Amino acid sequence: MEQREKQIIRVSIIGIIANIFLAGFKFAVGFLANSVAIMVDALNNASDVLSSVITIIGTKLAGRPADKSHPYGHGRAEYLTAAVISGIVLYAGITAFIESVKKILEPVEPEYTAATLAVVAAGVAVKVILGRYVKGRGLELSSDSLKDSGEDALMDSAISSTTLIGALAFLGLGWNLEAWLGAFISIVIIKAGIDMFRETTSKILGERAESELTKSIKETICETEGVYGAYDLILTNYGPDTLMGSVHIEVPDVWTAEKIDTVSREIMQRVAEKHHIFLTAVGVYSHNTSSNAVAEIRSNITRAVMSQEYVLQLHGFYCDVETLEIRFDIVIDFAAPDSEEVKRRVYNEVKNLYPDYNVTVQADSDFSD
Repeated sequence: MEQREKQIIRVSIIGIIANIFLAGFKFAVGFLANSVAIMVDALNNASDVLSSVITIIGTKLAGRPADKSHPYGHGRAEYLTAAVISGIVLYAGITAFIESVKKILEPVEPEYTAATLAVVAAGVAVKVILGRYVKGRGLELSSDSLKDSGEDALMDSAISSTTLIGALAFLGLGWNLEAWLGAFISIVIIKAGIDMFRETTSKILGERAESELTKSIKETICETEGVYGAYDLILTNYGPDTLMGSVHIEVPDVWTAEKIDTVSREIMQRVAEKHHIFLTAVGVYSHNTSSNAVAEIRSNITRAVMSQEYVLQLHGFYCDVETLEIRFDIVIDFAAPDSEEVKRRVYNEVKNLYPDYNVTVQADSDFSD
């Protein structure tokens, strides 16, 4: 965790230094050339400096150890940081748009020079290099703040390229596109801010775990001898590198509590070592081992239940032919307009097949693949 924190801070400092130089040069050039587009571009670079500073603050906050008030740590502070950065980008875009509209209403002719174009071209090159580096490191370190900053830098390079085109259009054709380019750049910045905020908010609310990850975890669990299946895997994100979860495993109904305890601990350790995820709980489903008649009952019920619309999975099946008891869980699609109605249909279908049995149906949500 400490190593990751240091790397994020190092990348952020590089971004701060680069953007301070770019913002300074562009403000000077924009002022001398009377160019609103370059001034807007410089303002965007200045906002990137503030974004990097906030990234450092957020990373330091997220790195604080767990305490009594926050037993899961402070990792989600990074998401709050990313939300603040998206707000800064959005504010910069709105401010720049207002200034651009003023220039559209009251046009001012720019004064470009070869030095002006050289500075803008150099800014494009620096932003491409910086953007690729910061975004790449953000992906490696699972840092939304760095990824947003890198994406913003790459967008800045495209914006600067547009400014350069506008300057060439003025020098070559006499077209004064300054204010209009400034407005266009501002809209692009505003959209980027909204997209960043939407993505970060989604993570704060809690997103579905990646399919490849959940399937890999279940495969790891099922490698354990005696485990028939892994179901109801729920992962909760407490930061980019802090995942906790729970799962149900299906094991033979003859296993003792001591055996289940041993296997559960083995699974927890294996998942932690291989996937760096802490399972807080391992629930148990019992699997019939003492009755051959159950296999046919299970097959009939599975066929009937899986034919029902919105039913994605049946698991945790257990049947006691002596006490005439059947119980199982079903996973219901989030697309179902009424999950309780789906559950009732499943219950009625099974009850019609085996009217003498006491049927218990538990409905689970589609938390993971």
